Amino acid sequence: MFAVLTPMRKALRPAVAVLAAAWLAACDATMIPSVGGRAGGPKIDPSKPIRVALLVPKSDAGAGPVAQALENATRLAISELNGAKIELKVYDTAGNSSTAAAQAQRAVDEGAKVILGPLFGEAANAAGLAVADEGINVLSFSNNPSIAGGNVFVLGPTFANTAQRLMRFAKRQGKDSVVIVHSNDVPGQFGKGAIEQAATSAGIQVLSSEGYTLSVEGVSTAAQAAGRVVQQAGAESVFITTDATNAAMPMLLNMLPDSGANPTTTQYIGLTRWDVRPDLFDLPGAEGAWFTLPNKAQQEAFNNRYASAYSTAPHPLAGLAYDGIAAIGALASQGRGDALTGKALTRSTGFNGVSGVFRLMSDGTNQRGLAVATVRNKQVVILDPAPTSFGGAGF
Repeated sequence: MFAVLTPMRKALRPAVAVLAAAWLAACDATMIPSVGGRAGGPKIDPSKPIRVALLVPKSDAGAGPVAQALENATRLAISELNGAKIELKVYDTAGNSSTAAAQAQRAVDEGAKVILGPLFGEAANAAGLAVADEGINVLSFSNNPSIAGGNVFVLGPTFANTAQRLMRFAKRQGKDSVVIVHSNDVPGQFGKGAIEQAATSAGIQVLSSEGYTLSVEGVSTAAQAAGRVVQQAGAESVFITTDATNAAMPMLLNMLPDSGANPTTTQYIGLTRWDVRPDLFDLPGAEGAWFTLPNKAQQEAFNNRYASAYSTAPHPLAGLAYDGIAAIGALASQGRGDALTGKALTRSTGFNGVSGVFRLMSDGTNQRGLAVATVRNKQVVILDPAPTSFGGAGF
């Protein structure tokens, strides 16, 4: 248990206003950035246990299983640390932003030096605001870049990171133009923006962006518009933001080829992992498409260790909790008194996590080493392996 501190509780605290929207993998969107100094953070004595607060929605009926998996992964990571000791206390956010803010403040009052979580973007934003004036950093499980910054980092994989990897790879393969096909919702807009920025950075021209509403007519209209751009403007690639599990994906992979985007001459690119839907590989637009994967060998090794410890497979988000502890432990094991500061957490060499190398960026987002994969004869084939360090190929 943490020792209970007795500082004067804040008499007044600004209200936390949030605008919530649907987002990816149990991570919602909020447009209120957190505040605080990027280089800030508490000093610690690395020879003593580091007090870490884990904020997860244990009592949220919908997210409770995810919360348990995150806690399991956190404890597994702690057990595997070499040269660093963590004293963990778990706080229930109930999946609620106001509860998350209160629990974050309680955790700091009880001695927490860093916060791991919460799960939802809105809750992470609230937690960050609650403890920003005390210089406590929050390593959230969200993948929403709109909440990143100040004292809040997002550990979840971001669209920007994936889009940059794929656009740079595309440029090296001689692709100079792209048409974007995206859903007209929050994830689709975030994805579209990430691809546009990545294309500009890579020197690839965005010839058109075609949005759709989720209906047969909406998807068909967008596919036909994208096909016209391929035929008339010579777009060399089609970048699809749609999640592979979305009902629109099979429609797009059928309709785009029928609309003039011939997959034998037009490169299809996916912003999300297509390997989670092997049934898609039978569709016309899937053969030869590009998408990214994490370091599969490392991911499978973690999955096996987790299953051995808990007799069940980990939730796909569980590794984020492991990564947070891995980063803290790597810095503390070096005997760094500044291990929990923004300056230390954003070291350029990054860390080794569940799915490969990753690093936290100065803007609160993250960068992860990703492999580029394709579909050949209905099988996933790696075209460009995930990098094992920063500064080389793949970044």
